Amino acid sequence: MTDAQTYYHGTKASLEAGDLIEPGYASNYGQRKPANFVYLSATLDAAIWGAELAAGTGRGRIYIVEPTGSIEDDPNLTDKRFPGNPTRSYRSLGALRVIGEVQDWVGHSPAQLREMRDHLQHLERLGIEAIDE
Repeated sequence: MTDAQTYYHGTKASLEAGDLIEPGYASNYGQRKPANFVYLSATLDAAIWGAELAAGTGRGRIYIVEPTGSIEDDPNLTDKRFPGNPTRSYRSLGALRVIGEVQDWVGHSPAQLREMRDHLQHLERLGIEAIDE
């Protein structure tokens, strides 16, 4: 039996179907250290946040991805912020293969974005990494 779950990855990187998103690149958050994991979500909203908050100057993009390895709950969200994983956020040591792009997504309001960015800056001032690997 196959898993018919759709997974998303939000970023500012320009990718094509078949490209791999792999660990080892600079994280979009915190001190931008090389990431040990790649992150994905089964909810479009979580991927929208990823696309909107990603580092870089390009436009936000949301890709439909398939994991090439096993996935686990993202402890940065599940254990610390949302017990039970309602955001359906995951991470993997394996690459994600891009299989498509979501074209018609609607981002968060400017007020919501400002609130989230302010929160991330507050965490940075406290020395708390948004992504703890």
